[in-house]
Amino acid sequence: MADRPLATTSLLIFFFCFASFSTTSNSSTASIILPSDSQKVSLGLYYESLCPYSANFIINYLVKLFETDLISVVDLNLVPWGNAKIRGNDTFDCQHGPYECLLNTVEACAIHIWPGLSEHFPFINCVETLVYERKYPQWESCFDELGLDPKPITDCYSSGYGKELELQYAAETNALEPPHKYVPWVVVDGEPLYEDYENFISYICKAYKGVALPNACSKLNIIQGEKTNPNHPVCFGTIILALAARIKSAITSWMHQMNTVVSI
Repeated sequence: MADRPLATTSLLIFFFCFASFSTTSNSSTASIILPSDSQKVSLGLYYESLCPYSANFIINYLVKLFETDLISVVDLNLVPWGNAKIRGNDTFDCQHGPYECLLNTVEACAIHIWPGLSEHFPFINCVETLVYERKYPQWESCFDELGLDPKPITDCYSSGYGKELELQYAAETNALEPPHKYVPWVVVDGEPLYEDYENFISYICKAYKGVALPNACSKLNIIQGEKTNPNHPVCFGTIILALAARIKSAITSWMHQMNTVVSI
């Protein structure tokens, strides 16, 4: 994996260049056609901060949107709630404990305080990189690394407003149809990708209906039906659910092998 400060710096450089391009695009519309909001593909990521598979997806897969021209055709929505459960009196428990509740809320505050994707994604990417490296207690170092003022996040969390944001994300997650089963739960134009989420770029390219196909899409084999490798790791809500799903997956795989043998 790339050195973390270098990767974060590269991400910031991309956002700066993309913002500069956007501000000058009006003068060059004759040669460049940017997609309208109605043409963009919606991409929802429902995740929890301390799930290692969520962290891996964010820093090693989702970040690819910003390394290509794909981000220009995507409407990305991050929802940091995951498998948390609401108790009475608007309190909640998180799957990986109180520290996950803290970081979920911090990331919810970041999205609210810095609503622009170019503002909150580098922060979330930095925090999740530390999660991936098992250094998440050092998450506050991301403020210095990105040159951000920590006070708005601290105020959001300590005032209780972050908790309100989390409850809103809980409602959004619980309203999913079909309901989410695990995280990361990736949804493209309303359709969940299930355990094939690492192939999300192919689904974006297939869903995009704009005039000019992004360059990143021309290099891919677009998904045309059956998922190519629907067994990427996920965090289930409970051990029982995880075991049941793994058993079902093993049975399905065995039946597929048997059908293949019979057809031969």
